[in-house]
Amino acid sequence: MKVLLDGGRYFEGPRWHAGRLWFVDCFDRTLLSVGPAGDRQQHATFADDTPCGLGILPDGSVIVLTMFRKQLFRYADGQLSVYADLSQIAAGTIDDMIVDGLGRCYVGDLGFNLPPPAGRGAVGRIILVMPSGETRVVADGLNFPNGIAVSADNRRLVVAEMDGGGLADYEIGTDGGLRFHGRFATVQAPDGICLDQDQAVWIASYDEDAFIRVDREGRELQRIEVPGRRAIACALGGPVRRTLFCLSAATSHEEMRQRKSSARVDVIDVEVAGAGYP
Repeated sequence: MKVLLDGGRYFEGPRWHAGRLWFVDCFDRTLLSVGPAGDRQQHATFADDTPCGLGILPDGSVIVLTMFRKQLFRYADGQLSVYADLSQIAAGTIDDMIVDGLGRCYVGDLGFNLPPPAGRGAVGRIILVMPSGETRVVADGLNFPNGIAVSADNRRLVVAEMDGGGLADYEIGTDGGLRFHGRFATVQAPDGICLDQDQAVWIASYDEDAFIRVDREGRELQRIEVPGRRAIACALGGPVRRTLFCLSAATSHEEMRQRKSSARVDVIDVEVAGAGYP
């Protein structure tokens, strides 16, 4: 592992796009990108809400989710504009998201408002935002839906259940709807995820301080530890998508509540290239 970028507060939502890694700093409320040489750019600031998940539309526009006002913003030509308002359909705080190759946005709805209430249960959902602007709930019964990934053929969706300690697997229908296949893998507090060409999943395990690769049956294939740091999210990028970008933070649950955190992006080359979104 090599350090690519240090000195942030809480990085989230990494997406490889146009030769750079795009992501947000949740605590600084900024949209950022970093190049392969570590050159950092700040693209936008969110004055009154916390950005989190990202996605890339087919036209190259960046979609950024804001958690508490429950909106998606489109960043294009240096400007932010509202892309979708989910405040009427979301049951709780929205968290992570992904855009598939057809421009469909899949958004995780926690089903409750942060901070998490005690005894919250499996109340999480996934909201679909179609390119037409239509919105609907396409999955429910999730235990804190977090990282979301979609396969390259736009037919499989995987979501990390942070409270469920594993991954939920879905088939995507032609209309964008989801059909539940089952759950797999046992991981403590899975956060961000990404897919590779072997249909394996890289998982950022928040409570294990590690990035873990599992196959479709949930068997662990590889583990990259970041001792003393919370693993937050990961994405495969680079010229041939064999660079794993690992976002982590030195923090704790108590420090998070106080907005105390120190974020970093590390990189490591892997054998199997990325596939799909992110």
